[in-house]
Amino acid sequence: MSQRLIAALIAGPLVLALLVTAAFLPLPYVTYAPGYTVDVLAEDAGAEIIQVDGAKTYRDDGQLRMTTVLVSVPKLRKNLFDLMFVWAKSDDAVYPYDAVYGEDETPESNDREGAVSMVTSQDAATAVALRELGYEPESAVEVAFVEAGSPSQGKLLVRDIILEVDGAPLKDPQQLVEAINSAEPGQSVDFKVRRVRTDYDVSIVPRKVDGELRIGITPGIGYLFPFDVRVNIDPDIGGPSAGLMFSLAIYDTLTPGSLTGGKVVAGTGEIAGDGTVGPIGGIQQKIAGARDDGAELFLVPSDNCEEALGANNEDMRLVKATTMPIALKAIQDWVEDPDVDLPSCEDAS
Repeated sequence: MSQRLIAALIAGPLVLALLVTAAFLPLPYVTYAPGYTVDVLAEDAGAEIIQVDGAKTYRDDGQLRMTTVLVSVPKLRKNLFDLMFVWAKSDDAVYPYDAVYGEDETPESNDREGAVSMVTSQDAATAVALRELGYEPESAVEVAFVEAGSPSQGKLLVRDIILEVDGAPLKDPQQLVEAINSAEPGQSVDFKVRRVRTDYDVSIVPRKVDGELRIGITPGIGYLFPFDVRVNIDPDIGGPSAGLMFSLAIYDTLTPGSLTGGKVVAGTGEIAGDGTVGPIGGIQQKIAGARDDGAELFLVPSDNCEEALGANNEDMRLVKATTMPIALKAIQDWVEDPDVDLPSCEDAS
């Protein structure tokens, strides 16, 4: 047997072993796949998703479907076989890890951020819908997250509006931080909070964390509404991207008749308090999910239009949604005439 053949016989298994090992090594990529969609005009577990207390509601037919995307979680690394499986699916996508997550981001921090974003987006959605109906909600500081085991647990609840801190009217979250940090060790901070249209006095003793006093909440921008509106959505769904669809569903619930004319409309987009629709991630996967669930019209944030045009939407129309009022009018015009010219993503390309 020649030395070359002997060398090949020895090297062959080693090369194969190296290839197999390399294939299973974790790689810095994140995968996206179409998620499920939810008709926010429907019920969940026997309760209406859009819940209103203190105003007349109208429950008609038609669907407004929020869309989701399945994203691999922070710190989870995919191997080559995982990525090849995703690449083989036309509606899925792969992105560099650092384009999606920060270096220090964890599943826990990601869940917390998603929970905070969901709360603030629902309140912004409500404010925008009510302004479209002629109301003028006043902005306020609200509790967007309560940390388990913190001094605030059991005393403050998510969506509590903080009206006063130590007797002074609260104007912004920074004022709240300053009031807590100015407390003496062991000294309580007094709050007046509004919870479901009832005011409560609450005293909390801050705890020192990383050298600074904390009470264990994340404050956010909320609103004082003339009546109560709640979005009863699965708490496992986080993030702000359903804001536009929440706002349209709240508007539809508070007005007679079916906004969609009995048809299926889907969409996505973060919503600001002034009604502007902001960009989101995973637009192509959300379009695929809406397509598969029978949507005929899909609302796309204008900044996502270029990417959206690369999705397989089949005969589902893609409408450029710059603001909630523009999206609302587009739906109304489309219901009246399905062939009407609408703001189009193609106009933004």
